[in-house]
Parts: sequence; structure tokens; C-alpha cells
Amino acid sequence: MAIITISRGSYSKGREVAEEVARRLNYECVAREVFINASEQFNIPEIKFARAIHDAPSVFERFTYGRDKYLAYLRSALLKRLQRDNVVYHGLAGHFFIKGISHALKVRIIADMEERVRTEIAREGGSTQKAMHALKKDDEDRRNWSLHLFGIDTADPSLYDLVIHIGKMTVADAGKLICTAARFECFETTFESQKAMDDLVMAAEVKAALIDLKPDIQVTASDGNVIIGTRSTLMQEPHLIDEVKRIAARIPGVKGVELKVSHLVTWTD
Repeated sequence: MAIITISRGSYSKGREVAEEVARRLNYECVAREVFINASEQFNIPEIKFARAIHDAPSVFERFTYGRDKYLAYLRSALLKRLQRDNVVYHGLAGHFFIKGISHALKVRIIADMEERVRTEIAREGGSTQKAMHALKKDDEDRRNWSLHLFGIDTADPSLYDLVIHIGKMTVADAGKLICTAARFECFETTFESQKAMDDLVMAAEVKAALIDLKPDIQVTASDGNVIIGTRSTLMQEPHLIDEVKRIAARIPGVKGVELKVSHLVTWTD
């Protein structure tokens, strides 16, 4: 079947849509669990991962290569979950990490501000003005977070296969529409698409394993063979090369490790 990622703003009923889709398809529905897994590897409380969506720069500045560490562990934890297939993910950054995976259906849920304000007031209390201010700030924080980390605007519709407006269309309607799309032939898991997903997972695991030793590397994988792109300075340190290869080789499924001098790319490439 498919991997389904659902992006949404707060109080846009994205979580409800995700749960509806998972129920209809009998898929696993995950979000917060990924942060728990990643926080254990990153060795910081889960709450700091969750708060990073609002305050990413200050969180990252506390660590050497903090941005790369945060993303490496989040990416590894998320891809391991998505690798299982038959999953609906409605948390952070799902669609950013699976570009090029053909059996991933990427959905964006939007809702009218008036309805979001009513929901905010019902759950949190306060005035209309206060609720609207909070929602607009949250939207801007989320947008800035993705721009800061990925150079990607979450409001860009070209990032998604479906953009669904909750309003006239209900949560149940949205669930039916997504389930129908997930059954399209173009979103079926194939041998090639699963292999591409497995390669992404392996590369992410190797990157996460090496992040403390050598954070400024680029990792790709194909059929169990790992290629590590690094700066020329590393190639002048044989002991470090041996350690990099030893750590990478411990990842399950790795058959070979090769280091190459390369122009390192950013996470947005």
C-alpha cells in the first residue's frame, strides 16, 4: 500500500483526518512517538524536540553542529517508522525526508481561520483576538522552522500530492478522499520504491551513528553499499577513516563502506 504523510497547522483537524485515514485503511498512525525515539538517541528530553518547532535556532545553538545532530536523529527515527509501510504520519517534517519515494502520498490539510479560532477558544479559552494571535504566531513559527532548517515553505502547494480544505468538506470526507488516492496505482509500493526507502533508512542510520564523530559528512546508500562524502582533510587522517568505516559497518545490512571527497550539500538539496 502506501506511506501517507499529513501536514497541517494547529487546530486544522489534521490529526483527526490522520486518525480517520488510519482507521479506514487499518494503518498505523504515528506522530509524537517519533520524537520519543529521537529524543532517546539525542539524549535530550522529548519536550525540547517538540519545542524546537517554535524555537529552533536557540535549541540548535546549544550544541556543536546542533542543527545536524537534531536532524540526523529525527530523520533516522522517522524513516525507520515509515519503512514499515502502511503508516499515516501526521507529525513534523514527514514530507521533507521522503522526497523521491513514489509510494509516499503527501497531504496538506488547511482550514478556515474562523473555525480554527473557535476550536482554539473551545479548548484553551480566551478571547477571539487572543486566539487569532496565537494561531497566526504558531503558523508563522512553523513556517519559519521549515525555512530555517530546510529552506522550504510548508505553505507551498507543490510540496504535496493533495491539498484538502476542511470546511465544506468534513473530516470523514477528507478521509475517504485520501484513502481513495492511496489506492491509486501510482502510490503502490513496488520493489524499486521499497528499495529506495530501504536505502534512505540505511543512509540515515549511518549518518546518525557518525554524527558525533564526523558531523560534516554526506551519506548515501545503495544495495547495502554506503558511500560517505567528506572533505579532503579527513582523507589525511587514516585513523579517523578506519573509525568511520568501523562504525558504519556495524549498521545492520551494510555490506561495504567507501569514502569519497565531495562538495558537501545541505539538508535542503
